[in-house]
Amino acid sequence: MRHGKKNNHLGRKTAHRKAMLSNMACSLLLHKRINTTVAKAKALRVYVEPIITKSKTDSTHSRRNVFSELQSKEVVSELFRDIAPKVATRNGGYTRIIRTGYRLGDNAEMCLIELVDYNEIYTNDAKKATTRRSRRGGKKATDEVASDEVVAEETAENDVQDEKSDDTSSEDSSEETSKED
Repeated sequence: MRHGKKNNHLGRKTAHRKAMLSNMACSLLLHKRINTTVAKAKALRVYVEPIITKSKTDSTHSRRNVFSELQSKEVVSELFRDIAPKVATRNGGYTRIIRTGYRLGDNAEMCLIELVDYNEIYTNDAKKATTRRSRRGGKKATDEVASDEVVAEETAENDVQDEKSDDTSSEDSSEETSKED
């Protein structure tokens, strides 16, 4: 019985499994996303997230620990130089698994595993949601730096125009209701 054994053996012996996870972790850290099966992705997530956490502290000791797991100088330098500063404020959860369907040959469930901070679609949506658009839209400013007084005057003018349009629309609607009766 396999009670309490959390490790997924993935149908491989220990040395093969460790080498495969190390190679997959190197590929993930270099390319920021890889396609694989769901079982391998879940095993890879358990393997790579502690490595990314160790990379947050840039010391010789942590570099040696990470190198002993990955066995690639290029990946270790990429991890400490580019990835660690991006995930410095994140407390775990550095990877995302997105299921993509089933493989044609053997019907294995496939997925895309990616680093969360490197997905442009999700990060750009958050930035677009916070942008503010003007309601006038008619003229464009020639000077990039506008004084606060000009901006305040424009917003006051917009508020006055909005109130006038609200008044006229309410009068129009009251006239329409009286004509219907």
